[in-house]
Amino acid sequence: MLTEQTLQGVIVPIVTPFNQRGNLDVKSFKELVKRLVSKGIHGLVVNGTTGESPTVEETELETLISTARNEMGEIPLIVGTGSNNTVATVKKNTWVKSLGADAALVVTPYYNRPSQQGIIQHFQALAEADLPIILYDIPHRTGVSLELETVKAIMGMDHVIGLKESSGNIKRAFKLARSLTKPVLCGEDELFFASLCCGGKGGILASANLDSDQFVQVYELFRAGKIEESSQRFDQLLPLIQFLFSEPNPAPLKWLLAERGHIRSDRLRLPMTSISSETAKKGVQLL
Repeated sequence: MLTEQTLQGVIVPIVTPFNQRGNLDVKSFKELVKRLVSKGIHGLVVNGTTGESPTVEETELETLISTARNEMGEIPLIVGTGSNNTVATVKKNTWVKSLGADAALVVTPYYNRPSQQGIIQHFQALAEADLPIILYDIPHRTGVSLELETVKAIMGMDHVIGLKESSGNIKRAFKLARSLTKPVLCGEDELFFASLCCGGKGGILASANLDSDQFVQVYELFRAGKIEESSQRFDQLLPLIQFLFSEPNPAPLKWLLAERGHIRSDRLRLPMTSISSETAKKGVQLL
């Protein structure tokens, strides 16, 4: 199991490769996992937003988890399980734990816009599954902003081991990192270095599907006290990060993974679509 003491570093929310027919490409997924592990990452998220979780079927998720688990050794495996249905989330957490998950990444309930107390009770209920939880706060996707006191209440729960902070507000990240005893991980790739400077313990970074070793170096250099070197390394990654978020994630990421030969197709499942020809022209410089 993952713990608050071991939740740190560069954690990669891996893409879910599909073939040209839109079916799961297990071979490409297996090769992606092996490559990421070889680059020194500190954890892997399966079935996150970058993995197109809304379109992944249960049988496919079982395949993804078992494949990743077989290739990862001791590296922590985190599974995205969050929904706006508390009972369903508890059941899913219990299920992924049985498949070998070390923790669950659980987003704030979306769309039905619960109260702050409802959100707190949602996360309290997840204790039933006996699986470590990483709170995922991303208000521009969920439509719900967590008050600081709500975050503190959830982070005070024994089964909650950390926070993926994706508000995009560096002042908020600074306050949380300074006021919480459990790790705060950056979920906004462009703010990764700034988050480390504010006391963050690492990041869950979609961009780190590519040039993964360089993201790891940013983190390791910072931890070693080589702040200027870490900053310079991160600056070199900014063009990549900015390209990958120039259209909705993971479309640019899948395109570049395919162009670099890491997956066989950049196919996405609707309603996600491939990048425009204009964006592709801009991405050529990153090949």
